[in-house]
Amino acid sequence: MNATIDRRAKELDTIAAVLPIERRDELAELLTDQDVETLRHLVNEGMGGNTLRALTSDLAYLQAWSLAATGSPLPWPAPEALLLKFVAHHLWDPTKRDTDPDHGMPANVQQGLRDQGFLRSTGPHAPDTVRRRLASWSTLTKWRGLDGAFASPALKSAIRLAVRAVPRPRKRKSAKAITGDVLAKLLATCAGDSLRDLRDRAILMVAFASGGRRRSEVANLRKEQLTVEPPVKGEDDVPLPSLSIHLGRTKNSGASQDEVVYLVGRPVEALNAWLDAAKIDKGSVFRAIDRWGNVSRRALDPKAINDIVKGRAILAGLDAGDFSAHGLRSGYLTEAAIRNIPLLEAMEQSRHRSVQQASSYYNDAERKNGRAARLIV
Repeated sequence: MNATIDRRAKELDTIAAVLPIERRDELAELLTDQDVETLRHLVNEGMGGNTLRALTSDLAYLQAWSLAATGSPLPWPAPEALLLKFVAHHLWDPTKRDTDPDHGMPANVQQGLRDQGFLRSTGPHAPDTVRRRLASWSTLTKWRGLDGAFASPALKSAIRLAVRAVPRPRKRKSAKAITGDVLAKLLATCAGDSLRDLRDRAILMVAFASGGRRRSEVANLRKEQLTVEPPVKGEDDVPLPSLSIHLGRTKNSGASQDEVVYLVGRPVEALNAWLDAAKIDKGSVFRAIDRWGNVSRRALDPKAINDIVKGRAILAGLDAGDFSAHGLRSGYLTEAAIRNIPLLEAMEQSRHRSVQQASSYYNDAERKNGRAARLIV
């Protein structure tokens, strides 16, 4: 590692508390000095952690693509021709590719991104992914005090025509919702007293019961966000432990809004059991465990939450391809609908802002359980 890259790596370390970076050395090679300075500025401006992580991920991909496709880092501002090239490389027709090898992303660019771990699929990107990366590109351009061609008619037309040429059915992030019955099967696989069982049980319970938290919110949860609340009366007036989780700014909250959700009963007990066993009294709540049973000091990567869900699905005899971490989020609302919990009450816990989005889970549950779906039984 040369002196410049080493200096960038150390600068990235200064924002690691807000912006956890697992590929620090690789980012130090990909990002320019101005990129790192922009990220530091965004941290100082108080931009939300999830947004910062997404911007950093997209910036790293864009820089890797630019180096592979043009041999140079991203120019700021990017010319319209480069934006159109990005669309052409990522939104293409697999059928046309069969007869025209030059259609879409060139093979050498594709292989370069694949070798670096930036590209996994062999087909075109999802339109939403392309739009998100262009939006991140636009945001970073504006933060540099520059104007780009992101609103140009040519770019908008190129995206619209590319999407229309290759229609893709919209898929849920998780093929199946993790409703109460599925959650019970997953929890049954981690009913032991090992550290891994205690951690995974707490993750599943907390993620589901807190309204179906996003995997990034679960992975980045810190002890300082937890507040013990007075016990809540359960059946037969038995007191149940309760705590609040201060989420701070989330994907759906306002800039100054502190989102708060609550846990009651078994999820609190599961969380406390993990914290006690792992001897965690501050910092990251959910952490990696090595093969010798040592608990890391660093937070789990958000991807690990997905891996845990899929791993427990396999142990439960389920098809891992049917479930992901997002299934806990969709499953919470679906289960709330099945139990006839009012939509707005469920949304208070899930923190969905869109009634239309949240109600889609209710509509699915009602249709499945309604008479119209059971004319022949």
